[in-house]
Amino acid sequence: MNKHDFPKIHFYDQDFVDIYNKTWSWVSSLWINPETGEQDSEGLFIYPEKDKLIINQFESIFSTFFLVYSNRNFDACKNIDYFYARQEKSGAIRWKYDVKTNQPVLEKDNKEGVGLPLFAFAEYNLFHKSANKKRIKDVMPALQKYMAWLDDTFKKPNGLYSVPVSASSMTNSPREKVYYPVDFNACMAINASYMSALGDILNDKDISFQYRKMYFSLKTKINSLMWDNNSGFYYDLDKEEKQTKVKTIASYWTMLAEIPNADKADLLVAHLNNPKTFGTEHPFPTLSVDNPNFSEDGNGYCGSVMPAFNFMVIKGLEKYAQYEFARECAIRHLYFVLEGLMPNENKQPGDLFEAYLPNKEGRAKINKKDWARSRYLLTAGLSTIALMIENVIGLSISLPRKTVDWIIPNLEIMGIENLSLKRNLITILSNKSSRGWEIQMESEKLYYFTINILDQKKKTLPIPSGKCSMLIDKL
Repeated sequence: MNKHDFPKIHFYDQDFVDIYNKTWSWVSSLWINPETGEQDSEGLFIYPEKDKLIINQFESIFSTFFLVYSNRNFDACKNIDYFYARQEKSGAIRWKYDVKTNQPVLEKDNKEGVGLPLFAFAEYNLFHKSANKKRIKDVMPALQKYMAWLDDTFKKPNGLYSVPVSASSMTNSPREKVYYPVDFNACMAINASYMSALGDILNDKDISFQYRKMYFSLKTKINSLMWDNNSGFYYDLDKEEKQTKVKTIASYWTMLAEIPNADKADLLVAHLNNPKTFGTEHPFPTLSVDNPNFSEDGNGYCGSVMPAFNFMVIKGLEKYAQYEFARECAIRHLYFVLEGLMPNENKQPGDLFEAYLPNKEGRAKINKKDWARSRYLLTAGLSTIALMIENVIGLSISLPRKTVDWIIPNLEIMGIENLSLKRNLITILSNKSSRGWEIQMESEKLYYFTINILDQKKKTLPIPSGKCSMLIDKL
């Protein structure tokens, strides 16, 4: 492992900076050697529980989205490469494995061990943070075989996919009669869209066309069968293709898949602002407030706020240029995460948790008992690192394009220092000087910088190597 300093962030609220730094210092404790069960920087990124060492597809995929910012201190690809290495002849990749035996963990309600299909989504992001085209070429056969297995095993004559609800990881969500889950079908669309994009990167027109066609077919089916105009929401379907009318966070995968048009997206966003559905104090609950099963204790997936699902919703908002609302939700979420670090009313120490309460600070419960796991960094890092860099500070980075976009609603004292873009360290800081708002930059190589102060200014400039600064008023 190459030892570099982690990127430093600057923000006017020092608590945000502190939890970002703490997260990086804690992450190393979850790299475990599968054979010994001991901490090992060359191991796998796993949350150890009692005698079990289980690697989880959903969490492994999502952890890549913050591990890419570690300045190569941690291998963001290590966990997902483990899954590719376990692929079976049929193309199957199972959702969980016991890393001590390398055997899949299959459960009664998910006998095929299928998880949300999002490997291509992760690979596309990894490419833009590493510019490693060879990796895409190497993993593409595994991704294609996996998609073919999902088609052969779960696709029904109506063009939709039927899998157990547990495949979404939403274990006790009240979705009993669901036969066609909206989240799994939306994730198939997401993966197909990114498979097509990976095909474009490889300049393979056949791959690009095959998955683009698959994406549009799914988009059409989801819009025609799962959308309800009266409530402005997408629903799961039962076996007879009737909508179940249970509003869960699962429907917001459709925004990440860019399935709704602008009008439908507006209705979905309205629910995120509506205190009777998903507009709770702590955004966003996993179940709608108006559902009789909604619990103020969270009660698992009956109202808990989960960092991975918040990340998904916020990335979906970005697809519809809802940057300001996305940032506001990220900041509100992070304040609740910070509150969770404080001791609770029973003087129990705080921590970073797997899940939080929807309307007050603290960890989520089941049957009045604490349920959410402590220091659950596999998904908590999405909030304290990825959302911090991408939505609170507002940076969007692409190495192959040599671009850094800074999207902010207004100028504040903030920025990032020593972020490694492969072999290029960059620094971007905004400060107020006697001459007005100034952005100071440092880079080892040329890149293209776009500053987008929402509804005020947007400008793209080539940033040379070395140090430079710009006055916002002069742009």
